[in-house]
Amino acid sequence: MSVFADHLNQILNATNGFLYGSVLLVLLLFTGIYFSIRTRIVQFRMAREGIRLLFQDNDNKESVSGFQALMVSCASRLGVGNITGVASAIILGGPGAIFWMWMTAALGGASAFVESTLAQLYKVKTPEGGFQGGPSYYLVKIFKRRWVGVVFALSLIITFSYGFQMLQANAVTASLQRNFGDSPWVAYGTAVIMTILTSYAVFGGQKIIAKVSEVIVPFMAVGFLLVSLAVIVLNVERLPDVFGQIFSMAFNFESVSGGFSGTAISIGLRRGLYSNEAGMGSAPNAAGTVDDTHPAKQGLVQMLAVHIDTLILCTATALLILCPGVSWEGKDGGYAMPLVQAAVESQFGAFGLWFVSISVFFFAFGTIIGNVYYVETNVYYIWHRAPSRLFRLSIVAAVCIGCLMTAELAWNLADFTMAIMVLLNFPALMILANTAIKVLKDYEAQKRQGKEKIYFYAPSIGIHDTDCWNVNRESEPQVVPAETAVKK
Repeated sequence: MSVFADHLNQILNATNGFLYGSVLLVLLLFTGIYFSIRTRIVQFRMAREGIRLLFQDNDNKESVSGFQALMVSCASRLGVGNITGVASAIILGGPGAIFWMWMTAALGGASAFVESTLAQLYKVKTPEGGFQGGPSYYLVKIFKRRWVGVVFALSLIITFSYGFQMLQANAVTASLQRNFGDSPWVAYGTAVIMTILTSYAVFGGQKIIAKVSEVIVPFMAVGFLLVSLAVIVLNVERLPDVFGQIFSMAFNFESVSGGFSGTAISIGLRRGLYSNEAGMGSAPNAAGTVDDTHPAKQGLVQMLAVHIDTLILCTATALLILCPGVSWEGKDGGYAMPLVQAAVESQFGAFGLWFVSISVFFFAFGTIIGNVYYVETNVYYIWHRAPSRLFRLSIVAAVCIGCLMTAELAWNLADFTMAIMVLLNFPALMILANTAIKVLKDYEAQKRQGKEKIYFYAPSIGIHDTDCWNVNRESEPQVVPAETAVKK
C-alpha cells in the first residue's frame, strides 16, 4: 500500500505542477481580471451592500436563509486551508506566496459574484418545496445536454466526498501528533473519533448541517482570529519586516522547492484557490438553495466569504506564523501543522499548542459538514434523491482513511480534484458572463430608483430560460403570504 501511495503521490505532484504552473495560472488570473473589469470591481465596490443583505430577512421563512447559505459556504472555505494551507504555502513557496493568495482573493471575489448569481438565476424548485442550483444547472443551459451537468456534479462529488474530506481529517491527525507524539495509536484514535462525529453529520441531513454550520463557523473563525491578533500585537515591531518579506519575495521566481511548481506564484494560487474556492463552483450550490427576491443578492453575499476567508483569516494566519520569527526554511509540506503550532506555542506555551489543535478540529469538522451539504445537492441533481446509506458510508470511510495517510498525498489529491472542477466551471462562467452582468445592472438600476424591496423579473431584461424568475413578484409580495407561496 505504501508503494502504491508513493507512486500515486509522484504522479499527482507532477500533474498538479503542470496544471497550476501553466493552465490554471493563466485561467485564474485572466478570468479574475476580466470579471473585475466587467463588474466594475463589484467585490469591493458593493461589499457594504453585501453585508446589508446578509442580515435581511427572507420572505420565505421555511427556506435556507442567506446567512445560513453563507455560513455553509464559509464552513467549506474556512477549513485547514486557513491554517495548514497558509503554512504549507510559506514552506513551499516562501512568504511571497501569501501575496498571490491575496491576488486570488482580490480577483476571485468577482468570480464568486458571477457564479453565485448564475446559481440563483438558474436554480430549480424541488418536489419538497426547496431549491437547488449550481454549475450543473447553468451548464445545461449552455450546452442543452444534461450529461454535461452530470459530469460537473460527479467532479464535485469526488472532490468534496473524498479529496477534501481526507485533507481535513489528515490535518486533525497532524495537529494531535504534536501533542501526543507520532505513535500510530494517535492516528488510529483520531480516526475513530472523526469517524463517529462524521457519521452523525453525514446521516443528519441538510437542515441539521445548516444549523450546525451557523453555530460552529463564527465561533471557530472569531476564536482563531483573536489569538492571531494577540500574537501579532506581541510582535508588532516585526510587522514592517514581515510585509517587506511578503512583497519582496512575491516576484522572486526562483523556486523554493524545485521547479516552477514550487515558486511563490504557483503555490500561492494553488493554496489561495483551495482556501477561498472562488470560481471553483462549490459555493454556488449553497447560494442556489436560497429563496431570494433577486439573483444578484446571493452573488453579493457569497463574494463576502472570499474576503472573510483569504483577506482576513489567511492573512491573520500568515502574520501569526511570520511575526514570531519561527524557522520555516528547509522544511517540507508535512511540517505545515507543526509550524503553526510552534509559532503559537512560542508565545503562549502549552496553551497555544492545545488551542491550535482544538481550532484545527473545529475548522476541519466544520468544513466536513459544509462539504456534505454540497455533495447532497449534486447527488440530488444526478439521481433526484438523497444519497444512499452506502454512499454516505463511503464519505465516512474517506475521513477515516484521511486520518491515516501522509499530508503530502492528502494535499496532492485535493489539489488535483479541485483543478478538475475549475477547468469545468470557468468556461461556463465566461460564456454566461454577459447574463450575470445584466442581472447586476438590473439590481443596481432598482437600487438607484430607491426601491425598498428589489424583485427580479427575468423577461424584463431579455432572459427567458429560467425556471424560477418568469413571474413578476413585485406586484404580489404584499398580498401573497409566505406560507401560501411555500405550499404552491
